[in-house]
Amino acid sequence: MTRLLLALAGLMGAAGVALAAASAHGADASRLASASAMLLFHATAILAGVALLARGLLHGGIGLVAAFGFVIGAALFAGDLTLRQYAGHSLFPFAAPTGGTVMIASWLAVTLAAVAARK
Repeated sequence: MTRLLLALAGLMGAAGVALAAASAHGADASRLASASAMLLFHATAILAGVALLARGLLHGGIGLVAAFGFVIGAALFAGDLTLRQYAGHSLFPFAAPTGGTVMIASWLAVTLAAVAARK
C-alpha cells in the first residue's frame, strides 16, 4: 500500500507542477493555481504520512485512510477545477467542495492516527 501511495504522490506532484506552469502562462487561470496548490501540498503530506507510518508514529489503519483520503480529496478538488478551466463544466455537482471536505476529514484522521499510535 505504501508503494502505491508513494507513486500516487509522485503523480500528484508532477500534475501540481504542470498546473502551476499552466496557471503562470494562462489568462485568468486562478483555478489552476488553486488546483496546483492542493496537489502539491497533499502530495507532500502523503510522503510525510508514509514516513510517519513507517516509523510507527501514526496508527497504521487510520494513517492509511488519511493518506488515501488526501489522494481522493485532492484529485476531486483539482480535477473539478481543471475541468472547469479547460472544458467549461464541472466533474459533477459539488465535486470541489466534496474533495475539500475529504481533505479536511483526512487531516482530522491524521490527528486521530497520531493520538492512537502505539508508540
